[in-house]
Amino acid sequence: MALVPLAEALARLLDSATALPGESVALADAAGRVLAGPLVALRTQPPFNASAMDGYAARSADVASVPAQLSVVGMAPAGHGFAGIVGKGEAVRIFTGAPVPEGADTIVIQENVRDLGGAGIEVTEPTAAGRNIRRAGLDFERGDVVLDKGRLLDPAALSLAASANHASLDVVRRPLVAIIATGDELLPPGSELGPDQIISSNAYGVAAAAQAVGARALDLGIAADRHEAIAALVRKAVAAGADVIVTLGGASVGDHDLIHDVLTGEGMTLDFWKIAMRPGKPLMFGRLGDIRCIGLPGNPVASLVCSQLFLKPLLARLGGRAHRQDIRAARLGAAMQANDLRQDYVRALVREDAGTLVATPFSIQDSSMLRMLVDANGLIVREPFAPAADTGAECSVLMLR
Repeated sequence: MALVPLAEALARLLDSATALPGESVALADAAGRVLAGPLVALRTQPPFNASAMDGYAARSADVASVPAQLSVVGMAPAGHGFAGIVGKGEAVRIFTGAPVPEGADTIVIQENVRDLGGAGIEVTEPTAAGRNIRRAGLDFERGDVVLDKGRLLDPAALSLAASANHASLDVVRRPLVAIIATGDELLPPGSELGPDQIISSNAYGVAAAAQAVGARALDLGIAADRHEAIAALVRKAVAAGADVIVTLGGASVGDHDLIHDVLTGEGMTLDFWKIAMRPGKPLMFGRLGDIRCIGLPGNPVASLVCSQLFLKPLLARLGGRAHRQDIRAARLGAAMQANDLRQDYVRALVREDAGTLVATPFSIQDSSMLRMLVDANGLIVREPFAPAADTGAECSVLMLR
């Protein structure tokens, strides 16, 4: 099977991927979720003409010229409006958020008032009609669309939804990713290792990548390099309702790389296997009914780079989210050799120098070296067959943080 170009592989992986169906969740549980449909206000805000300041509700005709003396006929704190009518020469002590009494059409702020004692005040600054009043419906009116479909529910959006009187919201269901690590050599963190064993690390990074775009991660553990052991975890993922199954390792061409045979044996239709990129050539993709299956390489760096390039865009789309890779123009901080037929993602340290981003590749790019990926804040993107490039040459960088 020929190597699939990266752009084509991504397009095939995302083909027909749309937002999952919606579900209703309590407002308190909706942070970070995505609206499944437009949100319509169930009330008007403010529901009445409200005072925007502490002061006195009055008739603008009475305070057009100053000094003006008014008699105070009542009080209107928030939540307890004044039931009477403000007449000529009268005022009502009012507080922010309280309804503006009938008859009044302006709010004189308290800084512009002198207390005369005996229920009287003197206004020292003229105040025009409508001043310091929030008109009913200023923010929104009942029936207005206040949030659009696909809106990520950040703090401001959640507060608006609450103000619009929604106790629950219809949000896109979060994709469920089932993660299966494979390999006789793998043991979980904290284990005592034998002479031929290593710690299984990939699942934690892949789960974090999934959660970063709002997905749920189900770590099904480590399967031994046996057909039935792997198949049992695949069936467990199907039974759990996974939208995506991610396997780690076992997707290459060795005698113990069983993922392809297991998944096709369980009914997966293979779409592609092996792509023209580095690191990550053995990546595999297929569909098991409605479930998308991604076979990630076993090397930790390759697994995480492929998660950035393939898994996160897929999960974002299933979750109804917008997702764009942060690719920026930069200049090379060191010379680079000509590239081969595979698109290369080179770990680099990116810094700003006099307003220009400078990306310096690390000298070693072995795909097993996680510490170098941690130290890198970007990946230099080298197109297939890119010629050798000198220090200072233009390049593209995929920012990681």
